[in-house]
Amino acid sequence: MKKDRVSAYAHAVINSEIQAGKPVKNACQRHLRDLKNGKARGILFDLNAALHAIDFCEQVLILNGGEYEGRPFKLNPWQAFIIGSLFGWKTKHGHRRFKVAYIETAKGSGKSPLAAAIGLYGMLVDKMPRAEVYAAATKKDQAKILFRDAVAMVDQSPYLTKRLKKHGRGTNCYQLEHEQSGSFFKAISSDDGQSGPRPHIVLLDEIHEHKNAHVIDMMRAGVKKDPNALVIMITNSGHDRNSVCWHYHEYGQSIASGMNQDDSFFAYICALDEGDDPLNDERCWGKANPSLAYGLPGYDYLRNQVREAKGMPSKQSVVKRLNFCQWVDAANPWISSDIWLACEQDFSLDDIDQNELCYGGLDLSGARDLTAFALYFPNLGLAAVEFWTPKDTLYERKEKDRVPYDIWLEQGHIHAEPGSLIDYGYVAARIGKLNQRFNIKNIAFDSYRMDELMRAAEGQNIKLNLIQHGQGYFKAEGSKLWMPRSIDLLEQALKDGQLKVAKNPCLRWNAACATVISDSQENRKFNKLKQNGRIDGIVALAMAVGVSDYQSAPKFDYNAYIKANHGLRFI
Repeated sequence: MKKDRVSAYAHAVINSEIQAGKPVKNACQRHLRDLKNGKARGILFDLNAALHAIDFCEQVLILNGGEYEGRPFKLNPWQAFIIGSLFGWKTKHGHRRFKVAYIETAKGSGKSPLAAAIGLYGMLVDKMPRAEVYAAATKKDQAKILFRDAVAMVDQSPYLTKRLKKHGRGTNCYQLEHEQSGSFFKAISSDDGQSGPRPHIVLLDEIHEHKNAHVIDMMRAGVKKDPNALVIMITNSGHDRNSVCWHYHEYGQSIASGMNQDDSFFAYICALDEGDDPLNDERCWGKANPSLAYGLPGYDYLRNQVREAKGMPSKQSVVKRLNFCQWVDAANPWISSDIWLACEQDFSLDDIDQNELCYGGLDLSGARDLTAFALYFPNLGLAAVEFWTPKDTLYERKEKDRVPYDIWLEQGHIHAEPGSLIDYGYVAARIGKLNQRFNIKNIAFDSYRMDELMRAAEGQNIKLNLIQHGQGYFKAEGSKLWMPRSIDLLEQALKDGQLKVAKNPCLRWNAACATVISDSQENRKFNKLKQNGRIDGIVALAMAVGVSDYQSAPKFDYNAYIKANHGLRFI
């Protein structure tokens, strides 16, 4: 008799032979409960169909990457439970019971190859003429990550290479086609502008990064007439409890627990239990990492993540969310008030000797916000930030932002020149004066509105050593400076007490407003905690520290920049 690996997993979880949190235990109890009572509702479990899908993964598919390159895809028990559930449960009419599946586990558990396997099986084995299979996301690059897993499986499987045709070469493959049935598998995103897909299988990746339900709704709208259509959502945990991901997270938990009943919805949600402390107790790690007992992502990797989280408070939310399935309240609070206040010090730029080596960071604002210029003196371990804001709108924005701009101006913590817009002539003049006093080796800048400041500097015959600094997850074109690296350097210096920052209540407010958000590769960039917050001073400070670490940066070409942006020329 064939072994029922799906039910075996469920029993092992319920009996605590396999570690799992409450939502997974609920999913297993649901499976066992439906085995007894499902027939009355018109659902039944087809063991042969479940095992056929499991065997396809293990006998046909080959993994790729690192130590798993070229190995057969031997499903871990939780993966067999998911595959067997999705393809084993049927309606009384013989159609697939589950139409939507929501799968949430920690990073590195093996979700992507699992989803790719589902897509390939649906295209090849479901015998659906002209089946459309999509790896879908909000952005094409994200959708391609999962699709590339499927392509790699095809490349390494003799069975699949004989039956599927690749369109495009190498890493540029854009579609897999099963000519015999007219079916295809490709990546798609909301920025493709494509409308009206009729998917048979949809694989939606990293739902926690979806800002709205557009892609999900677009895909679900196309499956209505296909009784065996299946929408798979895979994700890490998120941070926004108003997001589409949280909606499905909550709905999935309610279905698994029995609070709501929806026989068409499958949920496998990894989570810690109340009272679990993953940063201080390894014994709970397996609840969020269902492949941990089988080597993924590995205890050494998780221990390193925990060490960094303890050493850098701003990383704790990222580690808790990505590695331990904990939904956090904010995207990622950047730094604790205790660490920041310990780094503040009473000094002014007048206290520093002339010609002291320093680096600058310049963050220009929109017309009505804050412009910030940071100076970092690496040999002294000191930094200071200056701010500009338009004077004529100061009181209006005092009420909007709920901070005392007028008092800060009186105390000399910010500059506010006459006018309703920031006059970059004043900013350029101040930077030019500081450049004469100190040995400013390089100034990192964000390109936003930089052409205006450069025209003002040209008019005053001010020459500066400028280097463009990327503000997002990646490096700016032509520059090796990027925000993830600069954030790491700044917070390490603050945490270690190696950087003292001149006391400035405006800068302190910026630090309190700053959070960091991460992409799927854990690259971080700054973000505001709330709409009326400001983080310009922190951004400028990070750029100043970042550029000090980059000694071989090429000199900035004024003429080329102006010509490329406005057709102007520097003399």
